[in-house]
This record gives sequence, C-alpha cells and structure tokens, in this order.
Amino acid sequence: MKLIISPAKRMEECDDLFEAGGFPVYLSQAQALCGRLREMTKEELQKLFGANDKITHENFLRYQRMNLTRARTPALLAYIGIQYQYMAPKLFSERQWDYVREHLRILSGLYGILKPDDRVTPYRLEMQAKLSMGEKRDLYAFWGDFLYRELTKGQQPGKETVIVNLASVEYSRAVEPYLAPGVRFVTCVFGTLKDGSVKVKATEAKMARGEMVRFLAEREAKEPQTLKEFDRLGYRYEPERSKPDLFVFVKGKDHIRN
Repeated sequence: MKLIISPAKRMEECDDLFEAGGFPVYLSQAQALCGRLREMTKEELQKLFGANDKITHENFLRYQRMNLTRARTPALLAYIGIQYQYMAPKLFSERQWDYVREHLRILSGLYGILKPDDRVTPYRLEMQAKLSMGEKRDLYAFWGDFLYRELTKGQQPGKETVIVNLASVEYSRAVEPYLAPGVRFVTCVFGTLKDGSVKVKATEAKMARGEMVRFLAEREAKEPQTLKEFDRLGYRYEPERSKPDLFVFVKGKDHIRN
C-alpha cells in the first residue's frame, strides 16, 4: 500500500534532526526543469507562479544558485504547510519513520515523486504550472506516467496494488490517468455535512490528510480497511456516502445518525 500526498508551497531547510537518505529517483529530470527555470526572467517566473514580487524574487534567486546535488533536507521535513503541521513528522518515532519511508510518497512538480527522506532543496513549482519543456506543453505531459510507474514498481502479478490518494486533484491528476488493472486507487474525502450534502473546505481537508498520515503511521497500517477507523478532528467514516474506492469522512457524524 502506497499513500500519496501533495507538497506545500512553503518550504524550509532542516538537516539537523537526522541525516537525509538518497537523492530523488528522477533527479536528472528535476535538474532539467531547474535549468529551464534558471533561464527564465523574473517577469516570466511571476507569470508562471502567479505570485507576488517578493515570492517571485526569492525564487528567482533560488533557481539562479540552485544545485540539487547539494540538497540535505529530508523531503518530509522540508514542507511546512498545514497538512505537514498536522502530520508533525518531526515528532515521529523511529518506527513511524520506517513506516512512511516504505509507504508514503510526496508528489512534486519539480522532483516528480519523493520518498520522505529524499534529499531536497526549497523550490517553487506547482504541478499545474504551464511550464513547457521542448514538445511537452506542461508538467503533466513532461512527467507522463513516470510517477505512476514508480508507485507501482515491483507490483507482483496477481496481487492487488493499493494507492491511497490523500493528494489534491492537482497532483492526483498526475497519477490517476495511468491506472491499470490490478491497481486499486482509493481516494479519501473529508467534509462537513450541510444541507444534506458533504461540503469540503480546503484548509480542513489539508488538516485531515495530515492527521490521516500520522494515524496510519501510528498503526503501521498495511490495508485500506484501517483508514475506516480514522476518528480524529471530529471525523468519522461514513459508509452510506462511500463507495468501494471512495472513502468519505464526515465531521459530526454522531449528530446525523438516525
């Protein structure tokens, strides 16, 4: 079972908790993207990022001096968005780190796919950015099925492979089109019941995704059934609204029971 999550826009360097592992599997592709970004002007980067002047300038300078082979920060500690705050990987036990190393993967516009202890450097590049590379019109075309192939590497014939989707649509789009028979893709939805339907709020969903990773790591979960036991931040699994490969978690479930 593999868990996939989105990266965060905000990043930091953090190499003092423990030593990072190896380099990302698609380092050469990341270096090619980095070279393309280094050639762009501030104005071109600002349009690409859709960011303000400060963020654009910061990342313009980053790309001018970026050397991916000198990165020292474990990927899971580099991102500091809401999802990662609720996951709290800096507080993981050794066993929890062992679990996420095996089961968790971070999808990335620059690196493609990352193991939690892969060496990364702070960057800005969202998967949906309209960055062309040669004949590839955008990053979805550039990465193609690379991320999916890495997720399913070592798949055993006749044995089901499970991918648990805890990523946003922007990133799951880089995997889902390539699903083949024998691969089960389970998407988790976190929402609040309102007017008879489940309403998803982006910030709350990010919080829940982070908590879910921590929950699964604490239980060293190997099967998707364990996800249904998730009961944090007020969420409960809602079987009536779920499907075999769509697990719906609703806040305040106790108040809507018949």
